[in-house]
Amino acid sequence: MPDKWVRIWKERLPDVPLALTQVPAGTAQDLLLGGEADAGLVRLPVDRTVLSAIPLYTEQTVVVVPRDHLVTAADTVTPDDLSDDIVLHPLDDVLAWETLPGRPALERPATTADAVELVAAGIGVLVVPLSLARLHHRKDLTHRPLEEAPESSIALAWPEAATTDRVEDFIGIVRGRTVNSTRGRKQPPAQDRRERDGRADRSGGARKQQPAGRGRRGSSGGASGSRGKGKPRRRS
Repeated sequence: MPDKWVRIWKERLPDVPLALTQVPAGTAQDLLLGGEADAGLVRLPVDRTVLSAIPLYTEQTVVVVPRDHLVTAADTVTPDDLSDDIVLHPLDDVLAWETLPGRPALERPATTADAVELVAAGIGVLVVPLSLARLHHRKDLTHRPLEEAPESSIALAWPEAATTDRVEDFIGIVRGRTVNSTRGRKQPPAQDRRERDGRADRSGGARKQQPAGRGRRGSSGGASGSRGKGKPRRRS
């Protein structure tokens, strides 16, 4: 999705640069509040007292395991299927682990990338949103959907005090607005008047009246049938 939004941005605003930066999920809010980014895709919840946010979608939760793990024989996995495994809980993880039934975190690697290395070494398994499993994909690892697991919701967020026109442009692209949409933008009064006048012309409410005594060619009124004041016809 970000690639699609960037492409549309470049089509609509080719002279305005837009740069995407990948950051750990736990640092995104601080970067926004520190002015290091104008907007960001963040994992909910966020501090709504200082950030505006538009929820976009909820990610599927998966478990990352070695390819020869027993759970790979199933299409989906439950927490009970992981009862004999160490579940890794990276420090940069944002999933609500306390809601995962009966599975307290036993290992706390610093990052998701470190946790993936431990999974590859056979130390444990990793429960993450699907996007992170794809981001850290390895040929010797695979993943399966995990039922009854905490979910991670994604939102577009930006500092409430820094809602600029460019931020509004990006919000419009993310929400699928067309290039002609003016939602979220205030138009100058003169432009409003021009648009109202244009609508009136199209609806026929502002037609000009013909001056009295003049008719259009071919009409039944006016002077189109009057010959009395001309010269008399010459008889043959």
